[in-house]
Amino acid sequence: MSTLTSFTFAETDLDAIAAHEGRVAVFVDGEGKLDQSARRVNRLTKGALARLVESDKWAKMKEGDIVSLGYPAGMKADGLDVIRLERAAKSILARKAGAALAKARGGKGDLLVLCALIRRAEEIVFGLAMRDYAFEPHKSADSTRSGAVKVVHNKPADLEAACAPLLAVADGAHMCRDLTNEPANVLTTTNYAERLKEMESLGLKVEVLDEDALTTLGMRTLLSVGQGSDSPSYVVAMRWDGGEKDAAPLALVGKGVVFDTGGISLKPGAGMEDMTMDMGGSAVVAGVMRTLALRGAKANVVGIVGIVENMPSGKATRPGDVVTTMKGDTVENINTDAEGRLVLCDVMWYAQEKYKPTAMIDLATLTGAIIIGLGHENAGVFSNNTSFCNDFLKAAEAEGEGAWRMPLGAGYDAQLKSRIADMKNVGGRPAGAITAAQFLQRFVKEDCPWIHLDIAGVASVKSETALAPVGATGWGVASLNRLIADNYEAE
Repeated sequence: MSTLTSFTFAETDLDAIAAHEGRVAVFVDGEGKLDQSARRVNRLTKGALARLVESDKWAKMKEGDIVSLGYPAGMKADGLDVIRLERAAKSILARKAGAALAKARGGKGDLLVLCALIRRAEEIVFGLAMRDYAFEPHKSADSTRSGAVKVVHNKPADLEAACAPLLAVADGAHMCRDLTNEPANVLTTTNYAERLKEMESLGLKVEVLDEDALTTLGMRTLLSVGQGSDSPSYVVAMRWDGGEKDAAPLALVGKGVVFDTGGISLKPGAGMEDMTMDMGGSAVVAGVMRTLALRGAKANVVGIVGIVENMPSGKATRPGDVVTTMKGDTVENINTDAEGRLVLCDVMWYAQEKYKPTAMIDLATLTGAIIIGLGHENAGVFSNNTSFCNDFLKAAEAEGEGAWRMPLGAGYDAQLKSRIADMKNVGGRPAGAITAAQFLQRFVKEDCPWIHLDIAGVASVKSETALAPVGATGWGVASLNRLIADNYEAE
């Protein structure tokens, strides 16, 4: 797994600024006021900092933007990074500033961050930790990542304590990215289950259900997706019991299709290599569970993922086959490329039957239709409970992770009617993301608050985001962690 950037925290030492080798970061507000550290930097550079903040370039900069000066005179540093940021900046802008520092650092060298008076300095650290990521295990060259970050603050112990839970989120998001970025010949179904089992070392209770167990449970739709592959299918349940004893857990359910060819309904060849990310929903669940364990969350949460590979072969499910779900409903498989809902429906039913959750959220890179509707800026949010949904949307907004509520309604059910079974697994092109959610809703018990997150557009992207480089984003780890912290943790 990618190693989180190493952070240390120290009190302000003005004499150490000149001697630091690597990069030095200093913050200046919009009015150009220099704090004690900035004044020392300005004196060392013979007024270069003051000239910068008095320039037209500085006046045009937005909050959170950065200007980098190479090899500043009077300092041993390789670079001086000057960030425009108010001392009481909002969290999202402070994170933007931290991400800008990570990009300037480029993963290499020691960085000295002078933020003695910034009120939300922990958010700067979080933004830096989130953006300071690269997926490199399969490159033969030496890693581009080295060095550590030293954060100078007037109250370093308080800042370190404030950073601890945020760095747990970053760690979980990095795990999510690693899993999503990993090629399918490495992250096989078995390897994936083994990686999740390893999180028992963090205090999670992890149960791996193999195909024999899944057959006994009646997870026929999940097994039908993986039957064309030589790789076995699994369900992995990760439980964190940090809340009140015997209190019902929140259930997180994730789609874990390690590679999706589309099965017999084969996808076009162009872009199929990206289907290593079709387990992105399960990766978010894994990342959240890691975060909860690392920060010792006072909540009961169970994360359950269905791990399969969708391949075409002589054993594969055919279009037109009818399969019976764990619930007992029958499904006519019109399109084997609509496999994610067949994985989720069995796992969702299992989660409710075994764990009796207080609420349930499923996550999946489920439909291309959600990308047509929302692009790569927002995940689609579907829910049967407005209060529960609003709690999540509030958490996502606070974390700066785009999420948009989509409709559900009985009128869409007509598209799923089958002549020979209880339902079809697809409803045609119109409202494709909605009919997929409508399919899943049939496997939600009446008294269970539920959210479906279609993350096909946000799990992995072709251009960098505010806190992530190109590739897997880790979207959802921060939002779900905040939802749990705000609504499910014991006092």
